[in-house]
Amino acid sequence: MKSPIKKIAVLTSGGDAPGMNAAIRAVVRATNFYKLNCLGIYQGYTGLINGEFELLNARSVKNILQRGGTFLKSSRSKEFRTPKGRKAAYANLINQQVDALVTIGGDGTFTGAQIFSNEFDFPVMGVPGTIDNDLYGTDFTLGFDSATNVVIDCVDKIRDTAESHNRLFFVEVMGRDTGFIALRSGLASGAIDVILPEENKPISELINALETSLGHQKTNKIVMVAEGNPLGNTHEIAQAIRQHFPQFDAKVTILGHLQRGGAPSCLDRVLASQLGVAAVEGLLAGKNKVMVGIQKNEIVFTPLAKAISQKSVLNPNLLRVSKILAT
Repeated sequence: MKSPIKKIAVLTSGGDAPGMNAAIRAVVRATNFYKLNCLGIYQGYTGLINGEFELLNARSVKNILQRGGTFLKSSRSKEFRTPKGRKAAYANLINQQVDALVTIGGDGTFTGAQIFSNEFDFPVMGVPGTIDNDLYGTDFTLGFDSATNVVIDCVDKIRDTAESHNRLFFVEVMGRDTGFIALRSGLASGAIDVILPEENKPISELINALETSLGHQKTNKIVMVAEGNPLGNTHEIAQAIRQHFPQFDAKVTILGHLQRGGAPSCLDRVLASQLGVAAVEGLLAGKNKVMVGIQKNEIVFTPLAKAISQKSVLNPNLLRVSKILAT
């Protein structure tokens, strides 16, 4: 495989996600396999501007496959959003003789990478790392499977208390704009209802679902709530239900950043390994301004502009199955 690329840099940006370390490891070891050099950039785009670099080799990334978070650290850089900041970042890459950049993150990370590449004609490759699973062009993003496993584990524990006290629990999960975590974990944990950003359903539907559960004499009740749902604050939803069902001892649990932490699942480790290697091979094949992803178990490359601008949609069959099984 012939290519003018001799040195590739890698960074992680935005919110951390389980599997990022595994992806860094794959990038580093793939560059080693293809006799290239790999430069690690600490603190995301902030580190790129400040010159926080370290030359990485196969031993630099030992024992990180199973670790959550990102050992390269992450940040959200306001300075990189300015022409001056991006110019400083470019100068540092040229000074370090870097030929291409791998960015691991979400839509904000990819937006910055695309603008940077357009301005300086610099090769960039995106690896989707976000627990929200909301990027177009891939069936799964790094961290999504791990996050849903965390949610399921927490809900299984909450269910023990719900069962013991005949309580109703509203469990809030991450998802400002999309309900991927809420839908998948709601289905897997047997939730009575799932409140999603994509569904602008009235609270009367939730009331109907709870009335049905009463008729079926369910002794524990879980409602999964995506934080960005149109009904609003989870505490407000719970209060509205208390007024309608005074007999319910309604509780709210907000899982928050628990969902980001912990060791990546097997699925995320394998996915990160595949995508990291494909990112390096894609750059060597001349691909630029694309995100590497997986669709129907095949590696695919999607233009960054398309991955950012188009919305990934919920699987309608999962939604249908969830509603059938909640009755």
